[in-house]
Amino acid sequence: MTRATVVRAVVALCVLLVSTFLALTTAPRLGLDLRGGTRLVVEARDTADVKVDRGVTDRTLEVLRNRVDALGVAEPVLTRSGENRIIVELPDVQDPREAAEVLGRTAQLTFHPVLGPAGDGPKAGDPENQQGDAPKNNNSPQGKVLEDEQGRPLELGRAALTGAEVKDAEALLDTQGSAGWFVSLDFRGSGKGWARLTGDAACHPPGDDRRRVAIVLDDEVVSSPGVDAEVRCGAGITGGATRITGSFDQQEARQLALLVKGGALPVPVEVVEQRTVGPTLGADAIDASARAAVIGTVLTALFVVAVYRFFGALAALALVAYGLISYAALVGLGVTLTLPGLAGFVLAIGMAVDANVLVFERAREEYRAAPPRRRSLRAALAAGFRNARGAIADSNVTTLLAAGLLFVFASGPVRGFGVTLAIGVLASMVSALVVARALAELCAGSRFLAARPRLNGVTLPGRLRERLLRRSPDLLRHPRRLLALSALVVVVAGAGVGLRGLELGVEFTGGRLTEYSTSRPVDVDTARRALADAGFANAEVNSSGEADISVRAPKLTDEEEARVRAALAEEGGEVTRVSDEMIGPSLGSELRKNALIALGVAVAGQLLYLAVRFRWTFAAGTVTAMVHDVVVLVGVFAWLGKPVDGVFLAALLTVIGYSVNDSVVVFDRVRELWGAARRKPLAPLANTAVLQTLPRTINTGMGATFILAALALLGGDTLADFALALLIGVTVGSYSSIFTAVPLALRLE
Repeated sequence: MTRATVVRAVVALCVLLVSTFLALTTAPRLGLDLRGGTRLVVEARDTADVKVDRGVTDRTLEVLRNRVDALGVAEPVLTRSGENRIIVELPDVQDPREAAEVLGRTAQLTFHPVLGPAGDGPKAGDPENQQGDAPKNNNSPQGKVLEDEQGRPLELGRAALTGAEVKDAEALLDTQGSAGWFVSLDFRGSGKGWARLTGDAACHPPGDDRRRVAIVLDDEVVSSPGVDAEVRCGAGITGGATRITGSFDQQEARQLALLVKGGALPVPVEVVEQRTVGPTLGADAIDASARAAVIGTVLTALFVVAVYRFFGALAALALVAYGLISYAALVGLGVTLTLPGLAGFVLAIGMAVDANVLVFERAREEYRAAPPRRRSLRAALAAGFRNARGAIADSNVTTLLAAGLLFVFASGPVRGFGVTLAIGVLASMVSALVVARALAELCAGSRFLAARPRLNGVTLPGRLRERLLRRSPDLLRHPRRLLALSALVVVVAGAGVGLRGLELGVEFTGGRLTEYSTSRPVDVDTARRALADAGFANAEVNSSGEADISVRAPKLTDEEEARVRAALAEEGGEVTRVSDEMIGPSLGSELRKNALIALGVAVAGQLLYLAVRFRWTFAAGTVTAMVHDVVVLVGVFAWLGKPVDGVFLAALLTVIGYSVNDSVVVFDRVRELWGAARRKPLAPLANTAVLQTLPRTINTGMGATFILAALALLGGDTLADFALALLIGVTVGSYSSIFTAVPLALRLE
């Protein structure tokens, strides 16, 4: 046993112990669909300068979304209701009062020069006098008064800076000095405004009140730091950063930072209603999804064991470790778990088998290529891990790059998906390259296993691989025809969008939110079944209060609303409509724009990485195959009339990651073969690379298909469309990585 093996085994054991501890001691944060949460109704108020309309309310909604994100509430639901109301639903919120207080703050941040004691005019040589005696009370705060050491009120000048010029804010603890908790501010650009303001203040002698700068939030002075004596007059504090101090505790500093970072509301808002709501999914749907996840995972493990025998069983153990590590990371970081997120997490278990498949298929190749007298199980596995490392790294780096860019540029559920995706990728690398490798190396030296190919599964050649290598079919003989076929598929799929249109869900279009009171108690599962039988299977149903049922549905006419009421009356007796309001989309235009920008930046980043790591022709083929898969998936849903909602968005992002991974693995092998034989034509080498990686493509796809089929058949209506989207994506992605990406790269070369 080598030293590296011992180190890997110790690291794997430590990671598993820490993950087990976190999983057992940390309660998960569940989303609105699994646990429910708090619903706040916020109303925007007119001011003397701004009259509230739909545009103002939409801007207010985006500011509130930023504040909710800064609060650490993942997967919130924010929708506009009418002209001036916003519904904020916060999953698993521990302190609704804190949330209401933060959401209701206007957060108008301004920076003011201190002019001196009230009533004193500017002295000769003052910056204000040099600039023409600026009005002192214009835009000056009217709330908490700033005083000097003698208790005299100090007068503030007009606002020289606003919170709009602040780029970032963070609550920090001063561990070196005595400032305690403070808020660090970073200004946009080079911070010229801050340098000018502090440069003017520095023209006064040290100890003079006019050397201070007042930082004001909502007409209340929260801090008034003095400019250091080292700062020269007119030069000011450069670097574009400062700090707000004020004897804050951790919670106060955190609230101030998130208010500043989230931005100022365009108008004041008031929380007019607050209540607890139940989960949008019933216990039956959650139980069915859990059963489907368990069955799918077991089927995937059995498939891996059937293909790779003993080492497949070790890979199954590594998959269990992957699930444990991923879950521990999710709960440890406080990520909110929703049903689509959990479904994606379960799917990732199926896809995490990819790294193990890459290693074992490569080990089979290395064993077969070695001279008969030098063939060794240990050597084949070592070479398999060594040579598959590049493909694993490249495919995971591209996915991590996309996840990081989604987190930086997107917001809301798209940002949450980026976090979950990154955790899944890192956990899969740890399980494959640390846990699985440690287990494999510990068993690779066994003479008992080495002497039994049918038991170890690595020295046993795969049937598909043997047939492909023996017949060596030229799959890429007609690249133009393959590209024409792909183009035809894209045209047919795109025609579905043009001719039938997309059936957008309530998250994208808005809809109608109606609440009912029943004379007899009705649980959510019963109400949901009654509405499904009445033709409203896509309606969101949850409890709202002690005896209320809330129904959210898109495009609900008055006649359809009457049918909803009648369906509920069959189960709950007399039904009274408590409230009825039209709501806007929870995935509003700003969020959709940010998501598209984030996706575009992620694609561009992947294209650049692949162009540097491989060749620009390979990068173009990979991105084209990904676009092909996206268009086909969207088009199929358009032809089938399936809803395009938040669940579909999660599936689409998963398909993008799967497509890129598939293509990268193929091109990694093309690069390897071409690098070893530069003088040979590229086309036959590319065909050989496709034949060598085809068993991996099929086995990885099968591993994911078992879980997806279980979710589609047993997971209930909630996950049926999600599983269908991913089944389509896995199938099309497996095809395009071979018959679209590679032929296009050949034509470009």
